[in-house]
Amino acid sequence: MSDILTRRLALLGESAYLPLLTQCLHGIERETLRVDSQGNLAQTPHPAALGSALTHPQITTDYSEALLEFITPTAQDPAQVIDALDTIHRFAVRQLGEELLWSPSMPCVLPEEEQIPIAEYGHSNIGRLKHIYRRGLAVRYGRTMQCIAGIHYNFSLPEALWPMLKAAENDTRSDRDYQSARYIALTRNFRRYSWILMYLFGASPALDVGFMRGRPHQLETFDADTLYLPYATSLRMSDLGYQSAAQASLTPCYNDLKSYTESLRLAVGTPYAPYAEIGTHRDGEWVQLNTNILQIENEYYSSIRPKRVTRTGERPVQALIARGVQYVEVRCLDINPFLPMGIDLAESRFLDAFLLFCAMEESPPLNNECRECTHNFTKVVREGRKPGLHLQHHGAPVALMDWADTLLGCIDRCAKLLDAANGGDAYSRAVDEQRMKFIDPSLTPSAQVLAEMRTHAESFADFALRQSKAHAEYFRQQPLAPEKREQFERMAQQSLTEQHELEASDEGDFDAFVASYQASILGTLSV
Repeated sequence: MSDILTRRLALLGESAYLPLLTQCLHGIERETLRVDSQGNLAQTPHPAALGSALTHPQITTDYSEALLEFITPTAQDPAQVIDALDTIHRFAVRQLGEELLWSPSMPCVLPEEEQIPIAEYGHSNIGRLKHIYRRGLAVRYGRTMQCIAGIHYNFSLPEALWPMLKAAENDTRSDRDYQSARYIALTRNFRRYSWILMYLFGASPALDVGFMRGRPHQLETFDADTLYLPYATSLRMSDLGYQSAAQASLTPCYNDLKSYTESLRLAVGTPYAPYAEIGTHRDGEWVQLNTNILQIENEYYSSIRPKRVTRTGERPVQALIARGVQYVEVRCLDINPFLPMGIDLAESRFLDAFLLFCAMEESPPLNNECRECTHNFTKVVREGRKPGLHLQHHGAPVALMDWADTLLGCIDRCAKLLDAANGGDAYSRAVDEQRMKFIDPSLTPSAQVLAEMRTHAESFADFALRQSKAHAEYFRQQPLAPEKREQFERMAQQSLTEQHELEASDEGDFDAFVASYQASILGTLSV
C-alpha cells in the first residue's frame, strides 16, 4: 500500500468525512439476448409489451432487435440497484411469454449473419440514426460479434469528496479539473489492475462453435458443438470477442482528460480508407453514418469509460470537455450464468471497494506501462486459472497469486472503510468471498461453467439453455406485486406514446439531420 493511499484512506476515515462514503452512486446495465424455448435467437420484433426501445428509460435494445438492455436508476445503496434490476427482470420475463433471457455473455446458436436482426427504433430522425449506426457496426465488424452481451457497472464518488481531498493535498487546480484528473487516475489504475476482475468474474471460457463462422482460431474442442480454452476466464474479452483493426491505433492511456477526449474527437472525425471504400450508401440506402474510424464515440471498445451525463442534443465528448468527468462505466464484466440477473450484491460491493482503491491509490502516468497492462489483461482472459501463471509488473515477472494477495490486502482496507461508513461487514465479507477464488480456482465462474458442462456432458449451448430456463422459472415463481407491475405497464405505454409523439413532431430531412449530427463533433474538433 502506497503512502498516498494510506493518507487518503486515513482522511476519509475521519468522522467528519466518513459519511461521504455512503453517498457513492451506482447503476447497472445488463444486456441479454432473447431466445426461443429451444435456445434459438428470437426473430420476433422487440415486444410492444416492453415499451419503446427508443424512449423507455429502463428497457431498451443494444445492437440487435433481440439483444435487450436493462438499465437501473442510480442509487446510493447498491442493494437498491440490485433490487431495481431484479424488478426489471421480473417484468420482462412475464411479458416475454415463451421466450427466454439468454443466461451467459457469449451468444446462443446464431443463424446466418444476415438473419441476425438489427435493432429498429421507428422512423424518427433519431430513431433512424440509431438504426443506421448499428448497420454501420454490421458492415465494420459483422453481426455475430455484436451479439455478445455483458454487464456495465456505473460508479461515482460523491461530488463533495473531491474538494476535500483537493484541499488536503494543496492542489491548485479548479474543483472540476481536480475531479476529472482523479477519475482519469482511477481509470489508469483500472487499466493496471482490472486483470483481477477477469480472474474473479470472467464467466465465458467456452462458446458455440458456430460463433467462429469458420475463422481460424487457437481454441480447443470441448465437444462437437463447443470450443473452449481450459484455463480461460473470459473469451468475451479476448481477441475473439470485440476486435477492430481500425481501433488498434486508439489506445488512449488516460494520462489526462484532454488526451482522452482528443483521441476520440479525432477518431470520429478522421476517415478510414477501408470504410471509405464501403461508403455511406449502398443501392441508395444508408449503410453507415460516416466513413471515419468511429461513427460515434460509443463505438470505441474499452474496458472502462470516463463519463458525464449528457444534456439533450449533446454528445459524450462535448459533455466531458464542457463539464469534466462525473463517473466511470466499467464495461469488462461478464454475465455470470449461474446468477438470475448475471450479477449479485456481493460482486457489486467488491467492485465498489476495488474502484475506491483505484481512485485513492497513487496513479502515475502509464506511458510505457500501456503494453504491460494489455499483456496482463489478455493473459488472464485466456489462461487466468493456469497453475503458476505469471504476469508482468514494472517489467519483471510476478506470480498472479502473489500479486492478487497484495491487491486484495489494499482492496480489503477500502472495504473496511466502506463498512465503517455503512455499518456491518458486508464489504469485507465480499472481499473474503473473492479471496477464496484464489485459494481454490474451482470456485471461479469460468471454472464452474466448464465443470457443469462436464458433469452434465452437455455443450455450451445446452448448458446455457438449461440455465436460462432455470432463471425464467426463478422469476416466474416470484411475480411482481400488482402495483409494481402496473407501474411498469404504464411506463411501457408512456414510452410508446413518447415515440409516436416524437415521430409526429419530427421535422427536417434525415440526410440533413445526419450532417448536422456529424458537424456537431467537427465543430468541437475546432475548439
